[in-house]
Amino acid sequence: MLRKRLLFVVLLALILATASVAAARPQNWRAHLSGAEENPPVETDATGQAIFQLRGDSMSFKLIVANIDNVVAAHIHCGVVGVNGPVGVTLFSGPPDSVNGILSQGAFDAPDDGNACGWADLAALTAAMDSGDAYVNVHTNPGTPSGEIRGQIR
Repeated sequence: MLRKRLLFVVLLALILATASVAAARPQNWRAHLSGAEENPPVETDATGQAIFQLRGDSMSFKLIVANIDNVVAAHIHCGVVGVNGPVGVTLFSGPPDSVNGILSQGAFDAPDDGNACGWADLAALTAAMDSGDAYVNVHTNPGTPSGEIRGQIR
């Protein structure tokens, strides 16, 4: 009888440990950025990749671009494919920069304060990312202030 109880306790501990590991698995999203995805489309050689990973209460990101000059900003916007939307999260903001490689990387724990997307927290942002209602946009100056490359987050 004692062996059965001990076996039950060990099995229960293994099940609980497995469930907590599964719950702790990070969630991942990505976006491929090009001028063709902009609205209206932009003829450019620039391209990019945005990679996102939610782990616990923090969203890490890496934004990689190529063949792009005078980058002034990069954001996550709310909006479906082909529809321009407001800024929800700022990924890069700074003086004009020409980049071939990592434009920006880091982590955030909430969308921008007062964002026009109405995202109050990471749960709202990740829901938009899951449903295809969020995209990454890289803005350049001059010429394409509304964005030079864009990609829907998937």
